[in-house]
Amino acid sequence: MLARHETPAPAAPPPPSAPHKGAYYKDDGPGDRSAAELAAVPEAVPRSEPLHRYANRPYQVFGRDYVPLATVGPFHQRGLGSWYGRRFHGQATSSGEPYDMYAMSAAHPVLPIPSYARVTHVASGRSVVVRVNDRGPFHAERIIDLSYAAAHRLGYVESGSALLEVEAIVPSALAHAAPAPAPAAAAPPAAPAPARQQRPSSQGSVYLQLGAFAARENAEALHARLARELAWLAQALQIFAADGLFRLHAGPYRSHEEARPIAERIESELRLSPLLVVR
Repeated sequence: MLARHETPAPAAPPPPSAPHKGAYYKDDGPGDRSAAELAAVPEAVPRSEPLHRYANRPYQVFGRDYVPLATVGPFHQRGLGSWYGRRFHGQATSSGEPYDMYAMSAAHPVLPIPSYARVTHVASGRSVVVRVNDRGPFHAERIIDLSYAAAHRLGYVESGSALLEVEAIVPSALAHAAPAPAPAAAAPPAAPAPARQQRPSSQGSVYLQLGAFAARENAEALHARLARELAWLAQALQIFAADGLFRLHAGPYRSHEEARPIAERIESELRLSPLLVVR
C-alpha cells in the first residue's frame, strides 16, 4: 500500500494540511468497515461552495512550487493515483475539516478546495464522484490521493495505486443541464387525471456518461465490456468525442426521469455510477 506523504505548510498560514511524516507506515491501511458498509457509502454530491480562503494560495513542498487553480472549471488529468487510510483518519485536511477515510473525498495538488471531480479507474471503467478537500500527493508519479472508501469503490485498495482519469465537475454546468419544470396544464375539472408525463430537456437529449478517456482505445474497451456484460444496453452505447476526450455515452433519453432508472440498473449490476449529461 502506498502511504500518503507529508504536506508541509506554505509560507502563508494556515498550512494546506496538517503535517505528516512521509514513509510507508505499518499502521496505515484499511479500516474495519465491512464490504457491504463501504458499498453503501454515498458518492459526493457536487454543489457550488465558496472556495477556502487559505487552502488555495500558492505553496511550496519539497522545493517544488504549486499554484492551485483559482476557480472551478474544466480540468482533465490522467495518471497514477493512490489512497490514504487509517493513519490520517481524523487529522486535519487543508480545508480544516477532519479527514474521514469513509467519505468520498480526495487530496489533489492544485484543484480548488473545495471542489468536485469524477475519478475513473482506467482498467475497470469504474468511477466515483469525490469532494476535493485536501492537498497532496507530492510525488511526480502520482496525481491524486483518494480516501480509502473511494479507492475501495474503484477496486485498487489492495494494489495501493492505479491508473486513473480525473475530470473536474462544474456544479453550475450541472445546474444548466437540468430540465426546466413542466408547465402546469389546464384541464377541465371533470377530466380524468392525466398519466405522468416525461419532461423533455430544453437543452438537448439526455445521456448517461459511463466513462471519459484521453485515448479512444480505452473508451472502446469499456464499450466492448459493457456491451458484453449488459447486453440489454448494447444498442444504446456510443462513443462521443469532444474537447480531446472520448466519452462513452448511453442514450439518448427523452428526459432525466427516463434516464434515471437506467442509471440505477447499471449501478446495481456493475457498481458503476453513470453521470447524467445533456448534449
